[in-house]
Amino acid sequence: MTLLPDINWPLIAHHLAQLAVAYVLSVPIGWNREAASRGVGLRTFPLVAIACCAYLLIGRDVLSGSESHARLMYGLMSGIGFIGGGAILKQEGTVSGTATAAAIWSTGAIGTAVAWQRYEIAIVVSIITVITLRALSPLKRFAHSNDKRKKRYRETHGE
Repeated sequence: MTLLPDINWPLIAHHLAQLAVAYVLSVPIGWNREAASRGVGLRTFPLVAIACCAYLLIGRDVLSGSESHARLMYGLMSGIGFIGGGAILKQEGTVSGTATAAAIWSTGAIGTAVAWQRYEIAIVVSIITVITLRALSPLKRFAHSNDKRKKRYRETHGE
């Protein structure tokens, strides 16, 4: 018995390209929100984009019109969104936990892909989620330092 049966590497490359487009297109939106200190930002938007893309890639490839499978997928997506919502906290004008909520949703996509034996999607979503949570943290800190500089400027110049 093999652990990873017949992984289609060209299909992984294809899905990686699709997920990368969703990711790249969402980063400027996340950067904009991050720079504006909106709580949801640089890490959250790419994670939500790749999670949505992954759910639809899975659905496109495995749900050949079966209404029961579609209902199952809708239920999973809603349930994971509800769980992720529980990770979001708001206090004293700040929102935290949004990247965690998005990562929870991405994890739901990974689980769904594995359940449908779509390992290539699960692998790609897992890698992108980890990279997002780890590699974009320095950019997140930079965006917040810019925001603090702008606030100090406004305070000192009376704007």
